[in-house]
Amino acid sequence: MDVHRAEIDAFLAGSTKQPEAVLMAESAEGKAIGFVELSLRSYAEGCDTSPVAYLEGWFVENAYRRRGIGGALVEAAEDWGRRQGCTEFASDAPASNDTSRVSHLGLGFEEAGLIRCFRKSL
Repeated sequence: MDVHRAEIDAFLAGSTKQPEAVLMAESAEGKAIGFVELSLRSYAEGCDTSPVAYLEGWFVENAYRRRGIGGALVEAAEDWGRRQGCTEFASDAPASNDTSRVSHLGLGFEEAGLIRCFRKSL
């Protein structure tokens, strides 16, 4: 949680370049109940254009799920991408996250492939 707090503080202070935008959903009472984090990437798997609007993070509180809030956030994210001059929108999720897969497909995303990522300390 401390890592997330530091990232939020850096974003709000304008001292970080990523994410480039965060869109929030609020309850009728003004409580934050969901968000999307967005960036522009020069490349995204399966995309042909650059830059690509990218859904870096997407979350809705459990009590508010299955009410269209996540879809509305993604729709607002798509609008953000269009305003940035993008014609494609991309995202990713761990291969094991079936909930995310179903959610993405339900909102019109197409699977662009499944890759394994590797790293090595230098």
